Amino acid sequence: MTRGLADATGMLPLEPAAPGDHAAPPATPPGAEGHRTRMRARLLTAGPESLADHEMLEMILFLALPRRDTKPIARALLTRFGSYAAAIAAPLQELRGVEGLGEAGAAALKTVQAAALRLVRAELVNRPLLANWDRLIEYLTAALARERVEQVRVLFLDNRNRLLADEMQGRGTVNHTPVYPREVVKRALELQASALILVHNHPSGDPSPSREDVAMTLEVKEAAAALSLVLHDHVIIGNGRWLSFRREGLL
Repeated sequence: MTRGLADATGMLPLEPAAPGDHAAPPATPPGAEGHRTRMRARLLTAGPESLADHEMLEMILFLALPRRDTKPIARALLTRFGSYAAAIAAPLQELRGVEGLGEAGAAALKTVQAAALRLVRAELVNRPLLANWDRLIEYLTAALARERVEQVRVLFLDNRNRLLADEMQGRGTVNHTPVYPREVVKRALELQASALILVHNHPSGDPSPSREDVAMTLEVKEAAAALSLVLHDHVIIGNGRWLSFRREGLL
């Protein structure tokens, strides 16, 4: 049949491809879409515990990279970072070095990390932190245990020890972050806080305080007390371990 003529049904026939024309490559390799469908079904029927770490990463990357086979990318993430949690928490600059991940994939992983932190933090909102210590440690561990450099955070509390704000006050090197007591108490007054909890991480994994940590804590305590603010504690987060200055008799 020649171009432009209809067949007996009134429909135009498909034209043969012109020389040099090529059909678009499939969005995903053969069988990949079926693999995705089976994984989604398993997630929804058997729950997330039915998925291995690399499959959880695949599921996240499905949404960000719909035209890619995400299995090798998920495997590469686990090989490089060692675990699902470490991959999610990896620094953005290191994620950018994973072949095939791209900005969209990296953004998906960081979105999941942020969502996880918000879920844990939601358990603390409107609750006295000192009476929910285990939940607080879970949140601080999720937020800081895998950081590669030191980060100092301050939890500002109201007169019922409920969380007003959790703010980063400094970010430094692998073993030092400068903290300015005047800035800490100034921010507490701006938030109308009544009490504080200092928090920082030790990327080495060992939460034992240094002499500098002890000295800084006492400086913040004195600056806070001068304005009738209470420093409840200073918590150091390591890798799977943590230390409370108050429990150790250091405060």
